Amino acid sequence: MGRRRSSPVNKLFGWVRRQSMKVKAFLAITTVLCSLAALRLVVKDHNHFFVASEATHVAGTVVLIYKLATQKTCFGLSLKTQELTAIFLAVRTYCSFAMEGNIHTVLDFATLVFTLWVIYMIRFKLKSTYTPELDNLAIYYMVIPCAVLSILIHPNTNHAYVSRILWAFCVYLESVSVLPQLRLIQNAKMVEPFTAHYVFALGVARFLGCAHWMIQVYDTSGKYLFLVGTGHIWLPTALLAEIVQTFVLADFCYYYVKSVMNGQLLVNLAPV
Repeated sequence: MGRRRSSPVNKLFGWVRRQSMKVKAFLAITTVLCSLAALRLVVKDHNHFFVASEATHVAGTVVLIYKLATQKTCFGLSLKTQELTAIFLAVRTYCSFAMEGNIHTVLDFATLVFTLWVIYMIRFKLKSTYTPELDNLAIYYMVIPCAVLSILIHPNTNHAYVSRILWAFCVYLESVSVLPQLRLIQNAKMVEPFTAHYVFALGVARFLGCAHWMIQVYDTSGKYLFLVGTGHIWLPTALLAEIVQTFVLADFCYYYVKSVMNGQLLVNLAPV
């Protein structure tokens, strides 16, 4: 235990914790930029970021399935986040099948099936272990604004009008779908390991997705944001949605890494 407290990793986290918010923000931005630069150099085909993002989401959902199957409890899981995830995955699978029909369609369909199984387990098999009093963020707070925004701002392509609106809707809804889970974690002040692994996987998935957009913008000197035929502000809005979700999950990922480095099984969150 003594060695763990005096380890370089703990000293680093302790030093970061003592810094002002401005210094922490600077360190976070610097870390993100360095990570993006490394990914740009290592990964030649940037479309692989989306495949890796979706594969990471699948892996995170498999972790949830393992938790439910072995521990027979859904404590700490947000049913509302799973339902929002199922909604945007169902819409994205339809759009992907109608507009592209590639590896993304397969990965989205697999994640949708796994997510529906998780919802079934929470609603029926493990209902007694679900904590609705902690999972108290109403779904319509996210669905309605995303639906309205998708009607106003969506891609201007050659696909069917409804498909374009649905595609925008799933992009916006995905960016906020994790909020009920984070609200539940905030209410509980602590999250058990398997749920933490799942949320961390979502954070990694969103970072990879956001990395694709950021690198494309950099490589085109910003022109990628305003490509002809994509709508006046569709791409900037989609990028903003990716950035929002990435930063929403960044705080949790910080505490997750800190807890793992400290050898803790439970992720403790700072009081709010």
